[in-house]
Amino acid sequence: MQQKNAMQQPRIEKVTLNIGAGESGEKLVKAEKLLQKLSARKPVRTVSKRKVPTWNLRKGEPIGCKVTLRGKIADETLRRMLYAKDNKLTEDNFDKEGNMAFGIHEYIDIQGMKYDPDIGIFGLNVNATIEKPGYRVKRRRLHQAKVADKHKVTQSEAIEFMKEKFGVEIETES
Repeated sequence: MQQKNAMQQPRIEKVTLNIGAGESGEKLVKAEKLLQKLSARKPVRTVSKRKVPTWNLRKGEPIGCKVTLRGKIADETLRRMLYAKDNKLTEDNFDKEGNMAFGIHEYIDIQGMKYDPDIGIFGLNVNATIEKPGYRVKRRRLHQAKVADKHKVTQSEAIEFMKEKFGVEIETES
């Protein structure tokens, strides 16, 4: 999938690791410890957007945590997370814009991680944003502009990129 134009080559913009603890307190603190261990970055708490009385949730209560990684650290972390999935994903893991998401049931499956009794067992979600250079025009403050359709990453381009760069095998659902 080697493009002639360097601006047409997809890349990993960011990788986000997310744990939804479902409640504040000790469980959330353990989830933050795990993300700190995985990424060597301080996680940010996520809060509930609405009140759900059946789950004892109040609006604005911290219920999860996440950490966003960019650059070389994002690539290295994504490789470790894919190792936990045996470098196998399905087409359903990719959306129409070329982003990728998958879950890991237990953090002990991740390469280089051992069970920590202080943390317990947690799973996490891994989201990778794949885009081409030049997407900044969509997010900048001054002179914001639309990204042309031909410059957007498609699902098939994202799958090819992951196959080439990370050696991912795409399984078909049967």
